[in-house]
Amino acid sequence: MPKKKIVIKKHVLMPKHVKLIEKEKKDLLERYKISLNELPKIIKNDSAIVSLNVKIGDVVKITRESPTAGEITYYRVVVNG
Repeated sequence: MPKKKIVIKKHVLMPKHVKLIEKEKKDLLERYKISLNELPKIIKNDSAIVSLNVKIGDVVKITRESPTAGEITYYRVVVNG
């Protein structure tokens, strides 16, 4: 029996990942008064973001469903693995 290919982006447990545009990135850093170095990191070749065409220094917004809070947003800066 042939193996079924899993599309990770469509998996029910995979949260939504979106690459921020430069203005959104700038606004995020200004709002929280932080630098890119202070954001948590995500590796450029992570299977969740490989299709987003990201480059080092881009910021990815991750939105997860939460049973208690409704929706939670996280931000990660793209780094080289």
